[in-house]
Amino acid sequence: MRAASAQAPGAVALIRPHHFRPNPQTAADNAFQSTADHDVSTEAYDVCTRVAEQLREAGVRVHLFEDETHEHPDSVFPNNWFSTHAGGRVAVYPMYAANRRGERRQDVIEMLKTEYRVQEVIDYSGLEPDDLFLEGTGAMVLDHVSRIAYAVRSKRCDPVLVERFCTVFGYEPVVFDAVDTHGVPIYHTNVMMCIGTDIALIGLDAIVGDARRDEIARRIRETGRTLIPLTAAQVAAFAGNALEVRGHGGERILVISETGHRSLTEEQLSVLSESCRILVLDVAPIELAGGSVRCMIAGIHLDPR
Repeated sequence: MRAASAQAPGAVALIRPHHFRPNPQTAADNAFQSTADHDVSTEAYDVCTRVAEQLREAGVRVHLFEDETHEHPDSVFPNNWFSTHAGGRVAVYPMYAANRRGERRQDVIEMLKTEYRVQEVIDYSGLEPDDLFLEGTGAMVLDHVSRIAYAVRSKRCDPVLVERFCTVFGYEPVVFDAVDTHGVPIYHTNVMMCIGTDIALIGLDAIVGDARRDEIARRIRETGRTLIPLTAAQVAAFAGNALEVRGHGGERILVISETGHRSLTEEQLSVLSESCRILVLDVAPIELAGGSVRCMIAGIHLDPR
C-alpha cells in the first residue's frame, strides 16, 4: 500500500446541477468551452451522480450538494469559489463572471464547520468591485507538500491576489504566462497542470518563454516528482485537468476524464500507474463548459471532527 499524502484529499465536495449549460459569460476567455447551444442538463445531472457514486465506491468521502437554480450555469465547478487547507483554514474567492458569484454558498461553508475542524474562513470575494479576481484552485494549482502555488496570469488570476493568498496561507507563488496553440491565454492553470504526490502532468509547451519553461520544469523536479509533459492536444483533451484523491486504506487515486485518459500514451499511463490507481470518469457533457473532472471536485484538506 502506498503511503497517504497531504496532496491527496480523502474527502471532496460536489455540486450537482439541475439546469447545467455552458456559460455565455465565460465563453469569451475560455477557449476550452463549446460555443454550441446544447441542452445537456439531464446528462450533466446524471454525470455528477455517477461521479459521486464512483468516488464513494473508491473510498472517498463525498459531500454532494444540489443546485436547483437556473442562475448559475457553472455551479458544477465549486473548486473555483472555495478551497480548504491543513490547519483548519478555508478561503473564499472573487469570481470574474458576474453570474458565477452566486455560486458561493453558506450551506457548504456551514457543512465544513460542522463536519471538519475549521479555525478560520478568509473571504476575498469583497475584492470583486475592484476587478480583482482569483478563481480558487482553478486559477492556482497548489503543491500542498512543498507549499508552492503555480498560477497562470489571466483575467481570472490576478498576480497581486496570488501574492496576498500565498502570504496568508504559506505558499510560494510561481506566476507565469501560458497560451494555447493559437496564442490565446490559458484561462485556468488547472486545465494544463496537475500536481500529484509523485507525479506532475503539465503542458510545458504552453508556457511562454524558454527560460521560464525550464525554470518551472526544474522546480517541479526539485520537489521529487516525475514530470510528465503534455502536448497541446492532450491539454485540449483535459488530460491536465486531473486530481489525486485518497480512497480505501489511504490508496492514492488519480481521477481523470475519459477524454483526457484516451489522449495519454501507454508510456504516460504506465508512469502514472506506478504512482497511483487511475480512475477514469465519463464527464463529456460537463466538458462542453470548458472544464473537466478536476474542476468538478473541491478537495477537502481539513481534519474531520
